Parts: sequence; structure tokens; C-alpha cells
Amino acid sequence: MERLVKHFKGKFITGLFVVVPLGITIFILKFLFNFADGILGSYLDSLLAALINDHSYIPGLGMLTGVIVIYVSGILATNVMGTRILRWWDELLSRIPLVKSIYNSSKQLTQVFKEGKASYRRAVFVEWPRTGVRAVGFVTAEVERDGEKLVVVYVPTMPNPTSGFALFFKEHEVYDCGLSVEDAVKFVVSGGAVVH
Repeated sequence: MERLVKHFKGKFITGLFVVVPLGITIFILKFLFNFADGILGSYLDSLLAALINDHSYIPGLGMLTGVIVIYVSGILATNVMGTRILRWWDELLSRIPLVKSIYNSSKQLTQVFKEGKASYRRAVFVEWPRTGVRAVGFVTAEVERDGEKLVVVYVPTMPNPTSGFALFFKEHEVYDCGLSVEDAVKFVVSGGAVVH
């Protein structure tokens, strides 16, 4: 009986480690699909109901329309007339007080993803949040303030490297960590589990 309980317990725990990540993945994907589909889906369902007098819900219609809108925006952004329209749109949104801060922040965030690793010059260690503790950071810029050279280091939070702190350090306070930018990103995203 004891062997049977031990066997069941062992297999159950092993199964848990298989099912839980899979369940979380399915839950997140389902949430993202419903969220993306819901942005345009309800409007499209209302439009279809008005046009063909049918109140049926078509799953994925909002997401498909979203993909088409993104694709058309990409085409628009890569031609001369479209570039002018987008520049005008940027200027317009940059003048509206509350919209300006949200739009500019979102644009900067997407720019970081667009540039990828190129936005990080090198991975480093810095003593932060206190002396004696080393954090992994990424050098994003070097500036001069009052005749002193400062290094801008982005210290990400784990496991989400898109949030963190941009800190100024003196050049001698930044240490080489011996990791490539790619390896340092893996280290941060894995919560320190992946160390090279």
C-alpha cells in the first residue's frame, strides 16, 4: 500500500510539472486571443448584423481584421505618401496632453523591440540597489554632464526585461560581466536560472 501511495504521489507530481505549464500557456493564449479578437470583433459583429441581418458571432474575425489593419499600416509606412501621413499623425498625437505621454512611451517601447539587441551596447554589472550587491544591466548610452563622463545603464526587473530602471553611473562604477547581451537577456528572462 505504501509503495502504491509513493508511486501515485511521484507520478502525480511529475504530471503536475507537465500539465501546469501547458495549462498556463493555454490560458494565456486563450486570454490573448479573446482580448485581440474582442478589440474589433464586437464592432464587426454589429456591422455584419446591420448588413446581413444575422446576429451570429464569428470567432477570430476581429483578430483577422486586426492582422489586415497591421499589414495595411505596414504598407502605408513604407511609401512616401504614407510616411507623410504618419508623420502628421505623430505630430497630432504629440500635441494632446494625456495621449502624448501614453503614445510616446508606447512608441519608445516598440522602438526598443524593433531595434532588439542593437539598443543595448553591452551587458555589465553595477552595484545596485546598494553597495556590495551586483545587478545585471545594459549600457544604452554614454553622456557627459558638467564635464564628467556618465554611463546610462538600464537595469531590468526579472522576469520582464521591458520594465526596469535607467540609471546614471560613473564609468569606473560599471564592471564587465563577461556575458554577451544575448546571454544576459536570457539570464534576466529566466530569473537567473540560465547562467553561462
